[in-house]
Amino acid sequence: MHPHLHTKTNRGCEEVMTALDECHAQGFIHKLFGGCNDIKTQVNKCLRAERLERTAKNREMAKQKREKTLAMWKEIDENS
Repeated sequence: MHPHLHTKTNRGCEEVMTALDECHAQGFIHKLFGGCNDIKTQVNKCLRAERLERTAKNREMAKQKREKTLAMWKEIDENS
């Protein structure tokens, strides 16, 4: 698997990615005839789920930060 995929943000998929690495190690012919396709699909699903989770978390944090900023601006406007 690509080294950039083995990061702290993808630790939930580490087991599936390791299985894909092992499948790829079986050789080119095995990969050529689709021996690793099911595992690759599992990796893609896992990575997508992790990305969606991160996206939702980031969106919530941005929303909270925006609300805090608006509250500060409102306070500044009221005191001016």
